[in-house]
Amino acid sequence: MASSVTAGRRCETGYVYSLHATKKLRDRAKRPIVTAVAEPTTWLGNWYGTVLFWRPQLALVVNERTLFPVLMPLAPAATVLDRFPGALAETLATAGVERRFIDAEVAEMREGRWATTSNRSVLGVMNEFRFLADQIRRDRDTDSMEVALWLAQTPCGPLYQRHGSPDRELSAAVASWSTHRTR
Repeated sequence: MASSVTAGRRCETGYVYSLHATKKLRDRAKRPIVTAVAEPTTWLGNWYGTVLFWRPQLALVVNERTLFPVLMPLAPAATVLDRFPGALAETLATAGVERRFIDAEVAEMREGRWATTSNRSVLGVMNEFRFLADQIRRDRDTDSMEVALWLAQTPCGPLYQRHGSPDRELSAAVASWSTHRTR
């Protein structure tokens, strides 16, 4: 998780974060796996990703800090990491996040690294999101952006003692970023 101390600090290779990918996503992307970034330079920190076997297939990417979900086309899988900042920017804008934060976060995402998963709590939330997304899709005709924003409102156990749902946790993270910037 990025903190006010680590956020904005550049690693020797530039601005860096990790996408912790499940085996299903790694098998499709066929990209080299490296050690995860311990102190990401992005404010939101590292992300976790898996595959939704819909037609067309999607990548479900969840923020480790806020559990905020992003859904994006999987194909071509090898470029998921390159395309993710754009998908994140679109989802954050649709969710009503202030443009200054979006621009700053995406600017810090110049280099992403593929890593293996390590946080079982986030994996559990991703599994729950996958199940809920499948149910939403069965019950009504909706696009992936609507599904992602609906999932963002879902109460999550790991956020119980904080803000309860990913959208509220994201709002708190953005407010923290705004406060940090004005110092």
